[in-house]
Amino acid sequence: MSDSAAQQNGNYRLWMQRALNLALRGKGYVSPNPMVGCVIVSKDGNIIGEGYHERYGKAHAEVNAVQSVENRELLKNATVVVTLEPCSHTGKTPPCADMLAELPIARVVIAMKDPHPSVNGKGIKKLKAADIEVITGVLQKEAEKLNETWLHALELGRPFVTLKIAQTADGYIAAPNGDSKWISCEESRKLVHRWRSEDDAVMVGRNTALHDNPSLTVRLVEGRQPKRVVIDGPFELPRHLNLLSDQYEEKTIVITHNREKWEKESDPMLKMLQSNYFRGEVIHAEKSGGHVRLKDALRKLHDNGIHSLLVEGGRDLSSALVRAGLVDRLRLFISPKLLGGGTKSISGLNVQRMEDIVPFRDFKWEQSGSDMLLTANL
Repeated sequence: MSDSAAQQNGNYRLWMQRALNLALRGKGYVSPNPMVGCVIVSKDGNIIGEGYHERYGKAHAEVNAVQSVENRELLKNATVVVTLEPCSHTGKTPPCADMLAELPIARVVIAMKDPHPSVNGKGIKKLKAADIEVITGVLQKEAEKLNETWLHALELGRPFVTLKIAQTADGYIAAPNGDSKWISCEESRKLVHRWRSEDDAVMVGRNTALHDNPSLTVRLVEGRQPKRVVIDGPFELPRHLNLLSDQYEEKTIVITHNREKWEKESDPMLKMLQSNYFRGEVIHAEKSGGHVRLKDALRKLHDNGIHSLLVEGGRDLSSALVRAGLVDRLRLFISPKLLGGGTKSISGLNVQRMEDIVPFRDFKWEQSGSDMLLTANL
């Protein structure tokens, strides 16, 4: 590689990193779309425009970047640097590949191809057909990491599941009387609220909803309110619970295996006859062993546009998800406290021998206030 080519490659990486940083600003707001950032560089090597996908249904990153260019003459022979292959189909917005193909630009530098069947190389093909040079694979791993939950949902047809647990040093999540407030410190709780604002939905089981009566809202940090999911197999939770009656009731999704009650809740005429009908959504999932079949529940959530799911359930839901192999990431807070009894965080994994232990693919430790936070990929 010549010195000039090496310098140009370094510039591409520098500009792509800027585009990735821009894309991250859309975290929590663009799903079920991916996060995308775009930087436009003049032929002289100066950044003349930039943008990112800010909200689902709104303009894409490339459109925002082009619109930010004040002197349109500078677009001649410019380089467009974008974190994801420009779309080639009409969805909520027109195709970005078509828009770029009509500009007098010299090249488009792309971090990663879009594996979605509606794109998958078609955007690149359109750009090349317009005699625009296309360079791919610049900071590809970083781009894939940025949109790991979107890619996961696209490949597996279910949300990326993060299991959050806060436990004492001896492994308990609640005292013998059921009390669990507060095991983790304030800094850790703020971190959880930030995660809530970034994921599409937060999920608990019926026992947690009934005994803890959580709101699952974002309060300790600024951010958008996620959807809230509660697994209620028989569909018998009382209506006074926060998840079913507060100001964010319409953001609540109840998943049940009770087909009869689900059909009644799904009938708009029957709902109108109720004086205090549930304004959220009710989803029917398959039944397995007397409980909601979790794999089917996750598939139904995916079909409802939920690509990332933060689980804050108790022992039973957490253990069931781990047993079913449905946990992608564990975020475990360990507090410097001892209980000596109560409810364990995980149980019933049917592991009898050390060789059957559930391993982590990778993990890291960090401090969160007075707690230790283990982040592990399963």
